[in-house]
Amino acid sequence: MIREFKIYLMLLVAATLMVGCQKSEPIEAETDIEQPFAKSELLVKFTPEVADMIEQMHLTRGADATRSGEATVDEILEVVGACQLERVFPIDSRREEITRQSGLNQWYVVRFGGEEDAEQVARRFLSLGEVQKVDFNRTIKRAYTGKATPLSEKKLQQAMASATRSTMDDPLLVGQWHLINRGDMFTEGEVVKSVKDADVQCERAWELSSGDESVVVAVLDEGVFIEHPDLKESMWVNEDEVYRSTSDNDNNGFAGDYHGYNFASDSGVITWNTAYDSGHGTHVAGSVAARNGNGVGVSSVAGGNADRAGVKIMSCQIFSGNVGSSSIAVARAIKYAADNGAVVLQCSWGYVSGCANEYDWGAAGFASQEEWEAGAPLEKDALDYFTHNAGSPSGIIDGGIAVFAGGNESAPQAGYPGASDDYVSVAATAADFTPAVYTNYGLGTSISAPGGDQDYYYDYVDDEHNYGEVGCILSTLPYNISKSGYGYMEGTSMACPQVSGVVALGISYATQLRRHFKAAELQQLLIETARPIEDYMVGRKIYRRYVADIGPQQPMQIELSQYKGAMGSGQVDAAAFLEAIGGAGEPMRFPNLYIALNGTVAVAPALYFDAAEGATFSVVIADGAVASVEEQGAKLVFKGLQQGVTTAVVKSSDGSSQNFTITVREGATDNGWL
Repeated sequence: MIREFKIYLMLLVAATLMVGCQKSEPIEAETDIEQPFAKSELLVKFTPEVADMIEQMHLTRGADATRSGEATVDEILEVVGACQLERVFPIDSRREEITRQSGLNQWYVVRFGGEEDAEQVARRFLSLGEVQKVDFNRTIKRAYTGKATPLSEKKLQQAMASATRSTMDDPLLVGQWHLINRGDMFTEGEVVKSVKDADVQCERAWELSSGDESVVVAVLDEGVFIEHPDLKESMWVNEDEVYRSTSDNDNNGFAGDYHGYNFASDSGVITWNTAYDSGHGTHVAGSVAARNGNGVGVSSVAGGNADRAGVKIMSCQIFSGNVGSSSIAVARAIKYAADNGAVVLQCSWGYVSGCANEYDWGAAGFASQEEWEAGAPLEKDALDYFTHNAGSPSGIIDGGIAVFAGGNESAPQAGYPGASDDYVSVAATAADFTPAVYTNYGLGTSISAPGGDQDYYYDYVDDEHNYGEVGCILSTLPYNISKSGYGYMEGTSMACPQVSGVVALGISYATQLRRHFKAAELQQLLIETARPIEDYMVGRKIYRRYVADIGPQQPMQIELSQYKGAMGSGQVDAAAFLEAIGGAGEPMRFPNLYIALNGTVAVAPALYFDAAEGATFSVVIADGAVASVEEQGAKLVFKGLQQGVTTAVVKSSDGSSQNFTITVREGATDNGWL
């Protein structure tokens, strides 16, 4: 039975702030409430045999092929007036074998022009044994309007002239309590709303690692302002692509994807200043990897330091203004991230909680993992692809980690997809470890992190204002949103990148230690090392909700006991996480190589040796007729000369060496598949 889709995917921007203005109210997506999905197209996962037949039809008939070659399928295609069959995931020649192994090549967009709508056509397809799954191409829109609270240029200049509070010299770090909380920001007399170390424990973690530029975090969000002075050095660059090119120079299926890709408009041009953009993608990116120690603006969890670059941000744009995205765009963004080097998926979005108040939020979302998997199978397959196929079996991390915002409906269940057992779902806390008044909690919640809580801090004046923004998260913003380039937001959206940044910081530390991990191992360490916050779930939390056009209301309260045991394993602790990584994992070993006949494989040997910076490497191949090697900068490039197997040894200039095997065969990939 096909589920009636009355669910709206929302960008989990907590009701955003504007100077002298008010919180924005949640709005429903501007679509037919009964059918918030494309009415004349369907997403169909065929069996491998039918998918192969469709590919052959495309090869013989070109891109306009409208039939599969399988009689029972074509009978339905004929009845519904199918006018186009398109593979959901474009072909990336480098990753096609892995794509086929995972079955993502079997997903097709079926566009039709008959009288039947998507639900009717879905019923027809689900009756066929040649069809494995059916999904709808849902329209996906942000659930909030409004923009962030800008930091004034005056305050930026004042911060530039003030002293710093840690080894980083970023002037705005003093206002980033989520990174370093001294417990002195929100305390007046006997009223204490700030607790020392109610942060992500970056200061101690930075003594071990501040990030590594080999680690890539994909930000699925609005586009990132790539020219921001605190972000431009942190942007991922596709070195095989040409900036602003309209051609697919690296043959990965996406033209012009230099810093990522705009899946909302199907373009290589990342945008951040479209009408109705909120600055959300830039704010999230800054929390993860704004450049640390550059004397400019803010700090971030994994943005490096004055001497070393931090992790890189890949902008996978799925929202642009108030123009709707789609299920296809989201799925493609997830797979793109895995295929192009990202190992952390930063997702400050999700469905409304299945336990949300329907009066306030409209139709509730998925109530269980089984319901979500059945209702969003394309999304599930794409996320499985990322968690299983990001990274590398011979790299620091085998698989990827997806981090989701838990939701802002004050509901006792996190929203999906984050609530799934396979991903990390983040709840939000204030500067005293108490749950933010809007946060989801309970079932499906993995961990907590600072997300801001403006309603809780309205009584604290920040020089010029009394709007509680200083109790929110301070990060980067585009100049069209904030003239200073910085400002405040709150929400599980803001808690989520704190955790994504900590995950990336942990992978960076593992890179420094030359330790290999399965993604699931790192994810478990993240959860196990969280700081317990049960002792703070006592009594009542008093706050003043700010209502549009009215202002702060009379004091309200929540009972903290309802959150006890419901905020995941505790608050994320970067220092404890890195310390645990230091005693876990396996030593990196130079990998056995599988090379196609006349093909090449490039390897960076420094990744596999605990050698001093500047060490050189040499290789001796036992049978030079099978393969050759040459040095190209920091990489060794091996070429397959004839089919066969040979042993080899790679030596470092410090005297250490490792043995490995080279296998050359026709059609091989570097992972050994044929």
